[in-house]
Amino acid sequence: MKRVTILGATGSIGLRTLEIVSSFPDEFGVAGLAARGSNVELVADLCRKYSPRAVALLDGRARDQLARLLPAPRPELLAGADGLVALARDVDADVVVSALVGGAGLLPTMAAIEAGRTMALANKETLVMAGSLMTAAAKRRHVALLPVDSEHSAVFQCLVGHNRGDVHRVLLTASGGPFREWPPEKFAGITVEDALKHPTWKMGAKITIDSATLMNKGLEIIEARWLFDVAPEKVQVIVHPQSVVHSMVEYIDGSVIAQLGVPDMGIPILYALTYPERRPTPAARLDLTRTGALTFFEPDPVKFPCLRLARAALERGGTAPVVLNAANEVAVAAFLDRRLSFVEIPALIERALDHVPHAGLTSIEQCVGVDAEARRRVQEWIDTRAGGAKQ
Repeated sequence: MKRVTILGATGSIGLRTLEIVSSFPDEFGVAGLAARGSNVELVADLCRKYSPRAVALLDGRARDQLARLLPAPRPELLAGADGLVALARDVDADVVVSALVGGAGLLPTMAAIEAGRTMALANKETLVMAGSLMTAAAKRRHVALLPVDSEHSAVFQCLVGHNRGDVHRVLLTASGGPFREWPPEKFAGITVEDALKHPTWKMGAKITIDSATLMNKGLEIIEARWLFDVAPEKVQVIVHPQSVVHSMVEYIDGSVIAQLGVPDMGIPILYALTYPERRPTPAARLDLTRTGALTFFEPDPVKFPCLRLARAALERGGTAPVVLNAANEVAVAAFLDRRLSFVEIPALIERALDHVPHAGLTSIEQCVGVDAEARRRVQEWIDTRAGGAKQ
């Protein structure tokens, strides 16, 4: 039986992973659970159902609340960033699913890699912030980095059995988000409610906004560069509104191999958990006779400048992607809090890339420091802008 630790257990990926664990009770068991701690009652329910050995909550007060909800015998309860790191490093697990949203996943993911755990990566921000360090550590510890994002899982599947040197380019597909057909003059009036209406996937708020700005795809470009060890110019984005083709790989002979399927995150999650094997699932099946036309478009760089900003950060290298990610997280949070307009998200990110110092990336500690400084500066800009008043 594979023992699974889930970082980000109460998010959409974490909960979907737990559903899969329930579907294969003879194959998987839960070793550890980690979450931010915003929904302690849900964490308590998960503990009762899955009996993890340990639980880590980023919020220390949530840990104390969880202790009151769970009578003895209870799992070992850990708290804070150090608790998440301890869970990832010390709890014996065969696979660690990294599904915490944003930079919070950086340190526990690195800790799990250093401990030699097989990684199922759904937290793209870790590779965006510290891709060179993460991949070097994984190579040194002989750790497999298995992608969970549907696009990167698709690329991974298209690469299996092929020579990496024969890759001409990687084609990451994007749904285009809810504003693909909106004229640019309407963007200034985009509301939070508009941006949260993703046309295909049901996801958390942060990643849904990233999909609306196409920053999600920009982050995926950086992730793909490190995950598959390909040159940045070989990673391209193509808009595919139907979300049937999850991504493609074009080889030097002109052959294009694609991975298709219904939009169900359970498929790439299960593949990461069982790789190199596959398991039958009750997931809906793709019926190409009923899908209708499959269409593909170039992304609009004017309406979606976040793609350009992500590429610029990748080209600058070093800690520039750390600044990009930090600025995006703070800006998206401010937009969700109605303190920033939709079009100000990329503007603020560009300001951060131009004004927050960056250098060569040498350590995780440096990465954490740059991340904190970028967040501080961007938050300061938001607070001083128009008095920081909500819109």
